[in-house]
Amino acid sequence: MKKKIPNAKRRMWLARKARTRTALGRSERVLLTVFRSGKHTYAQLVDRVSGNTLATASTLDSAIAGEGATGNVAAATRVGEAIARIAREKQIEEVVFNRNGFLYHGRVKAVADGARGAGLQF
Repeated sequence: MKKKIPNAKRRMWLARKARTRTALGRSERVLLTVFRSGKHTYAQLVDRVSGNTLATASTLDSAIAGEGATGNVAAATRVGEAIARIAREKQIEEVVFNRNGFLYHGRVKAVADGARGAGLQF
């Protein structure tokens, strides 16, 4: 029996998240997962096999947050560049982008563009 979620907006987000997760389940690459809140943007690299988090970057980091506002597209681009830099240090060249149920525009797209611009392939 499916769990009933009363909030329609949250229900739709969870449905998109589940669809995205099943579509990405066929890949053996490292996941680049994005989460955005009202004030911050987070990105993490997750190993598919073990389920361990390999690296994280967010607008809470002092290097990223010190450059201005944290809840805008420019900050999300900096998060994408930072996570790509960390991935390159760990010899990770190719990842699968998991938008985590969020629509691919705005800050989520900015993280992807920042990571691609810094040399990550997906």
